Parts: sequence; structure tokens; C-alpha cells
Amino acid sequence: MNSKKLFQSKLNPSIDSPRGSQFAPRFAPRGFRNRREAAERLAQALSAYRGQNPLILGIPRGSVPMAKIIADILNGELDVVLVHKIGAPNNPEFGVGSVSEFGDIYGPEDLGPYEIPIPYLSTAAHEEIIKLQEKRASYSPIRPPISPKNRVVIIVDDGIATGSTALAAIRAIHAQRPKKLILATPIAPPKAIERLQAEVDELIVLQSPLDFFSISQFYDDFPQVSDDEVLKTLAESKKDKAA
Repeated sequence: MNSKKLFQSKLNPSIDSPRGSQFAPRFAPRGFRNRREAAERLAQALSAYRGQNPLILGIPRGSVPMAKIIADILNGELDVVLVHKIGAPNNPEFGVGSVSEFGDIYGPEDLGPYEIPIPYLSTAAHEEIIKLQEKRASYSPIRPPISPKNRVVIIVDDGIATGSTALAAIRAIHAQRPKKLILATPIAPPKAIERLQAEVDELIVLQSPLDFFSISQFYDDFPQVSDDEVLKTLAESKKDKAA
């Protein structure tokens, strides 16, 4: 993409990056009360897109309620982008790759001490792709997929750790030729920001601390979001838009 890449920090003037800077703040004094607060802050950072009918894509499951809040504030449309990380053997929370519902597989880049056998990655990727396709089949009666072609598209993630899942989402949507592609997240470590900046037209990150261990450490309240909640959120969004 040829548009100017931009990292924005909206946390606190005392630690914000310089205007136009490509670098994240070195620390963050606090996180977020819950996903709602994070979504409202993101919507404020994205206010320039209000009135442009942006397509807001949540990454299920946790990011979907946030995406709806942002879509409501910006008067946009809500949908989902179905991707999933491939967890490491014996440590499923550590992403070693990712897949999209379209069958795309994105392998690891820097896994530190992990050495992941190729057969494991292949098998795990195949299993996750089947799950994503089944999930799309369950979502479609509630919310048929909305084409991102020639649209301003904002991908929302409730937090980024390695960036593998976000990368899969970005590339899956980029292949569908949006007019502009933005990634928005409340929290991401500097290394993930470096990895993702070149992949999008605009990157919105509210906080980027160095002492990053898990996404949940930056939320006071960070409950799991169920598939039923995602379906309910999509149904409510469809009803609101029709009204």
C-alpha cells in the first residue's frame, strides 16, 4: 500500500510519540477498565472516519463487541474477519503462526527458543481452517459477509501480542482490495508494531509498553467472549442498521 503509514498514541501527552512518529511510547502508566473503555478510546482516535461509512471488522471473539461500539460511534458497518492463531505445542496461548478462513497460512518469523516441526504446523493449520469455515457457516445466517472492496476498512483487535493473528487478518482483507486499510488496537508491544506497520495504511495503537507479558494484564476486567455473544452482537448490529 502506498498511503502514509502512521502510528498514533492517544494515551497521555506526557508519553505520546512525537507527531508523525513511527515509534511507540516506551511505557504506559495504566491500561483499561474493560473492552468498552478501550473501544471508546479507539473510536475517538478514529473519529476522522465518521461519516465515511467505514467497515469495522472485529476478530472473534473478544474484539467483536469492541468493533460494534466503534461502528456505532462512527456510523459504520460491523462484520467479522475470521482468522486464528496456531498455538505452540504445550503452550497454545503462544502464537507460532496463523490462518484465515480462506485457507491462507502464515508461518512463524521469530519464535525465539521454540522450534516448531513443520508437520505440526501443517496439521494445526488445517484443523484451525476447518473451525473457521464452520464458524463462518454459523455466522452467515445472522450476518452475511460484507465485501471490503473499495471500502475504508478498520480491523479491530482487543490486544496484540506477537501480531500473528492481526497479520493474517490484514492480509486476508488486503487481498479483497479495500480503499484504505486501518488496524486499530488498544495495546501492542513495540516489536509487534514494527512487524505490522508496513502492512496497513494506518496503525492505531493506544498503548505500547515494554513490560508486556499478556494482553489481559492491561485490562481490569477482561472476560472471555462466547460465540453466542458474538452472534447476538452481529444480530443487534444488523437490526440497528436496518432501522
